[in-house]
Amino acid sequence: MLAGIRTQSGIFNKLVGLPLQSAKRNEPMSHVYSKLWIHAVFATKDGTPLLNPPLDSRLHNFIHEQLLELGCPSRIINGTSDHIHMLFLQNPGRSITEIVRKIKHASSCWVNQNNLATQKFGWQKGYAAFAVSESQVQRVFDYIRNQKTHHLKESYTKEIHHLIELHGLKPLA
Repeated sequence: MLAGIRTQSGIFNKLVGLPLQSAKRNEPMSHVYSKLWIHAVFATKDGTPLLNPPLDSRLHNFIHEQLLELGCPSRIINGTSDHIHMLFLQNPGRSITEIVRKIKHASSCWVNQNNLATQKFGWQKGYAAFAVSESQVQRVFDYIRNQKTHHLKESYTKEIHHLIELHGLKPLA
């Protein structure tokens, strides 16, 4: 684990193989083979800078464990004081919306119940999530790992607009 950054290795080379109930055993596609990398980003409520040491690394570890419980192993979790990035494998039985909603709910409850923030903690309603091809996983990993350095030059608002446009979407005003 890098300082302040949650990383995981080893389990990412395994594909999920879940048998389909109605399929015959020897058919080539009688299992679900899924390996969908997701880069998700979301911010603290009102962009309040609450994710500072030691909360940030504890929160990254908590989110990592929550993702594992959802069947979504994370490769890295990192961010700055006002937002977080996650790179994880999507569980094929769960939608991105469900995963992010559960992570945001569990983590905000955990922070508040344990009095880990200087004020009531919460996440903004929205999020951004992008599919990452296998050939780009290391590049996205490095990008997430270097968030603190990256944000010495660029604000979160500029970053998220850039990511949204990079993926062919139009940012809201």
